Amino acid sequence: MMRPFLVGIVLLGLNLAPLSGQKIELSIDASRTGAKIDRNLFGQFAEHLGHGIYDGIWVGPDSSIPNTRGIRNDVVAALKAIKVPNVRWPGGCFADEYHWRKGVGPQRAVTLNPNWGGVIEPNTFGTHEFMDFLDQIGADAYVSVNVGSGTPQEAAEWSEYMTAAQPTTLAKERAANGHPAPYKVASLGIGNESWDCGGNMTPDYYLSQMKIYSRFVRNFNPAQQDKQQMLKVAVGPGGGDPRWTEWTDAIMKAYQHHTWSWDINGLSMHSYTVVKWPPAFASVGFGETEYAQILKSTLEMENLINTHSSIMDKYDPEKKVALIVDEWGSWYAPLPGSNPGFLVQQNSLRDAILAALNLNIFARHADRVRGSNIAQMINVLQAMIMTDKEKMVLTPTYYVYKMYVPFQDSTFVPVTFDAGHYTHDDISLPRVDAIAAKDKAGKLWLEITNVDPNQPAEIELKIAGVTGKSATGETLTAPRVDSVNTFDAPSAVVPKPISSRLQDNKLTLKLEPKSVTVLSVEQ
Repeated sequence: MMRPFLVGIVLLGLNLAPLSGQKIELSIDASRTGAKIDRNLFGQFAEHLGHGIYDGIWVGPDSSIPNTRGIRNDVVAALKAIKVPNVRWPGGCFADEYHWRKGVGPQRAVTLNPNWGGVIEPNTFGTHEFMDFLDQIGADAYVSVNVGSGTPQEAAEWSEYMTAAQPTTLAKERAANGHPAPYKVASLGIGNESWDCGGNMTPDYYLSQMKIYSRFVRNFNPAQQDKQQMLKVAVGPGGGDPRWTEWTDAIMKAYQHHTWSWDINGLSMHSYTVVKWPPAFASVGFGETEYAQILKSTLEMENLINTHSSIMDKYDPEKKVALIVDEWGSWYAPLPGSNPGFLVQQNSLRDAILAALNLNIFARHADRVRGSNIAQMINVLQAMIMTDKEKMVLTPTYYVYKMYVPFQDSTFVPVTFDAGHYTHDDISLPRVDAIAAKDKAGKLWLEITNVDPNQPAEIELKIAGVTGKSATGETLTAPRVDSVNTFDAPSAVVPKPISSRLQDNKLTLKLEPKSVTVLSVEQ
């Protein structure tokens, strides 16, 4: 049975899995288009947690590790290659205990980080260092302000310090600290998980605070208003249970009747692939059972987005408020021997497939989901990069983000296919997942994930609306579902080139088991 979708699709619940060697037919109509896949769907998250900031980004200007003004050159080069659109900072739970003045000026206050291991926080990486880092990698700022233990005045003054173009006292202080020109702040997060670590607030109490912050935490630069306005993101849900649907309903109902004095542009959503709490699944040395369990759990993102999108649609049918999934990813048990508060885990081929499945879900909902931030960028949870002193290694998830670069600011193209089933024990998953899009130049791109870790996928692709000669791209796979890149073996999981000729606008591919493939159609 073939079922059409207007944008990239995962088909769940079909009855028959293709037999080994049986072709899976996909068809693409390139003359039809859907929503824009916002580049901010590929955002990153850097919290003051473990070695995410210190050692991961910041080594200090006196370090023997090559750096530019204290920021690692190797990390900058790697992040530039995946065209990071934005970075969310300083947290996370850390954000609601962060007081920005301790991180500016020549003398920094030394504090503790009680959320994440109770370790010393030197505050040597503060506002100026973060903005310098963004400038070096070419990304926008997504700044989370302190609602839990801060005040509207503190947040407003931080915003003035960053953005004021006129010579206010705070703007002069910024200049004295090395940056006369105002910084650009693209997005402002009004708190973090205010229903939990951000203050254990009720929806109504948070709403009362959010309105105040939305009113007074302005962007003070006239050049960053109107089309360049700073987008304000309210705290949203952390799951699909009633406590979170009630939260979304309360925020969006208030938004429907908001007045000129406050506004929001986005609602955040957090969802980690954990399966059970506290995180107990191993990030390395696991087998097919754990592989299937984790991927089944991660596909729940589809229903979660549907649940909260339907509430948002009720109050905002024009979809003016974006759903921003600004914390997501795999969360496993800490690696043995590591500080449990540092959330150190390995990153395997399973995580690459997990990343592709989630990015495809976001892309299918691109009319409402216009931003996401994977947790976290370096050395923490589902990281892009792992470092150890002078050493650096790129993870399988990093390579997925690199392969997906052509989808940034692309436009959906409809795909039709029967996903079939991959079954292990009592778990049944879609065997194949796919999305397609046109980039700004009009080139057609296709992503296909073969979830089945045992069988290759025979793909027959029919293309309408464009005349193609060949397809070229890359495929990412490895011998085992738990294959990882290490400092000693950094190329165990890296993309390999793949290509095929088109015959009568028909393409036949054989995709390896447990693989992520991205192709462009050459005309």
